[in-house]
Amino acid sequence: MDRRPALQDATPQPDLWAAKPEPAPRPHYAGHRDRLRERASAGGLAALPDYEVLELLLFRSIPRGDVKPLAKQLIARFGSLGAVLGADTEALKSVRGVGAALALDLKLVQEAALRASREEVARRTVISSWSALLAYVKTALAHEPREQVRVLFLDKKNQLIADEVTGEGTVDHAPVYPRELMRRALELSASALILVHNHPSGDPTPSSADVEITRQIVEAGRSLRISVHDHLVVGRDGIASFKALGLL
Repeated sequence: MDRRPALQDATPQPDLWAAKPEPAPRPHYAGHRDRLRERASAGGLAALPDYEVLELLLFRSIPRGDVKPLAKQLIARFGSLGAVLGADTEALKSVRGVGAALALDLKLVQEAALRASREEVARRTVISSWSALLAYVKTALAHEPREQVRVLFLDKKNQLIADEVTGEGTVDHAPVYPRELMRRALELSASALILVHNHPSGDPTPSSADVEITRQIVEAGRSLRISVHDHLVVGRDGIASFKALGLL
């Protein structure tokens, strides 16, 4: 008979008395997305501050993690929700945490808002939808970082034929050529037009150069029987109307 001691199993046995590891603490933002969505559903989106509306947008582009710091950073960097959406792609991507895909998503929201407001203007005569027109040009230009000139070409019934950008420039100047503008009006068979441009400084007060170029455009249109109904200057601080100011 073999009297050698039996070999013991070398596999270590669990220590039944050892303390179990503590579960990892939940991140401080756990459940925040669900809570924010519930608040938006219960109280309406209009009750939310800008950064929380922006958070809801970011949820769709960034499926996990805490996006509140990024939302607040974007608002702080650009000044408002409208300015975030109006910022150009390169400016958006300069903010840490914003890549090309997220920048495109934010610009998509602005484009959707712009097209929806333009539809309101196109459905009726411009004169009868003046508040819709002001909302549209504010959406289009209030947060543009460079000066841009748009012209709304109207038919005999003052309905919108076309809305075209006719000049883009620097932070304080965009070129406008009255003869080219009237040539385009004739091509479209337009009977009237409304000039629109922005002041990136935020102050919509017309400059002396604005007044002079408007005078030249009015003169160029007079012999062609093309009227200039108004010239709107758009800034973050509001919209100035040449007609309301007695400048036209």
